[in-house]
Amino acid sequence: MLMGPTFSVLDRALDSLALCEPDFTPARYGLLAACDGGMLEVSGLSVPIGTQCRIAHGSGSLTAETIGFRNGRTLMMLLGDPVLLRPGARVRPEGRPGMVPVGEAFLGRAIDGEGKPIDGKGPIHNRREWPAGGIRAAALDRSPVRESFDTGVRALNALTTFGIGQRIGIMAGSGVGKSVLLDMIAHGAEAEIVIVGLIGERAREVSDFVERHMQGSKRERSVVVAVPADHAPNLRIRGAMMATALAEYFRAQGKRVLLIMDSLTRVAHAGREIALLLGEPGAARGYPPSALATITKLVERAGNSAESGGSVTGLYTVLADGDNQDDPVVDTARSILDGHIVLSRDLAQRGQYPAIDIAASLSRVMNDITAPEHQRAARTFRALVASYEANRDLVLMGAYRSGADPQLDRAIAMHEALTGFISQPQREVVSMAASVAALSQLIGA
Repeated sequence: MLMGPTFSVLDRALDSLALCEPDFTPARYGLLAACDGGMLEVSGLSVPIGTQCRIAHGSGSLTAETIGFRNGRTLMMLLGDPVLLRPGARVRPEGRPGMVPVGEAFLGRAIDGEGKPIDGKGPIHNRREWPAGGIRAAALDRSPVRESFDTGVRALNALTTFGIGQRIGIMAGSGVGKSVLLDMIAHGAEAEIVIVGLIGERAREVSDFVERHMQGSKRERSVVVAVPADHAPNLRIRGAMMATALAEYFRAQGKRVLLIMDSLTRVAHAGREIALLLGEPGAARGYPPSALATITKLVERAGNSAESGGSVTGLYTVLADGDNQDDPVVDTARSILDGHIVLSRDLAQRGQYPAIDIAASLSRVMNDITAPEHQRAARTFRALVASYEANRDLVLMGAYRSGADPQLDRAIAMHEALTGFISQPQREVVSMAASVAALSQLIGA
């Protein structure tokens, strides 16, 4: 019984080898001249930025990526631990610079930032490639958002309706529930292809996510790209580029893709590490300009394609350091995204989950994709919540006199119902139609 699968794997491997084109160019190599932490200087090897190289040492080899040049030497950053490196080690280029592997062979698999499998299900035989930095399209090739996107979360569907091809941010401090809300959307949202990039997060979250979501029918249309926090910064950025490149590839095939990235802040942290190693001065609270530009380039690659008819709906988490909503990464992400969900620590401490701050959350395309009566109901809901929160202390102290403000009177009377509408169990899925109907019934009552 083992013979069939074994021969099948061998056949795929042999077919892959048969497609390889022989390379008759002379082998080139350089010598390791300096090592400062993860930064390497290599002499005698001229290769483009983005080229991956193999560094030989006594018991094996390490991988490094070219990130710049200085004084006639090539600057590289290790994709691993510098232990066992020695001066004069040979450095050889490998692969095609600036390209990452893509294709249908990655569906149902969990991979790292280099496209190598981490799920123990054998090698991935694939010959397609895609530019790591994406294929820049003209501004008019991005078709507008015209269809609503069902997240499976009642509060988001009804109050901050998102569209297919929109870029959305989930913004909050640590421990407020970004990953839980992301998990709810990944469980309830409908898409032809789901690409998940877990960048710079805990390794435990990676295994938990794969166990929950890479099961059953969803597995065959999902890809997980995982680069935990203990990996090199350039590998973290490469993982984010890999996930986005996979989403772009499937969009070019006319597919509707959901791209989930947790988290955009860790990508900015990785960009900051690399920029500071290259000597770039810190600007906004220690973030060099190139680090913030990295997340802008990633986010701009999502959206609808007029040429193929496909779409990439981007969902990104953004960590607000110290719950500061004016953090440079948060501010940059908010300015480039098409909508954002703000999670409140105060609401979480009151036991409201998901802890969505409705007044601070926004979808910039909601008015283009929803009916006028839906918009009126959502505005009324927002006004009631904002009125209650602005006067909450007065109400709790008993300093407010009933009848002074009719809208506040209504907000106080409906407070429990409003809170119950926003709250939702983690594994519950509420469709778009059911969400809008519940909102109309609540506000119309």
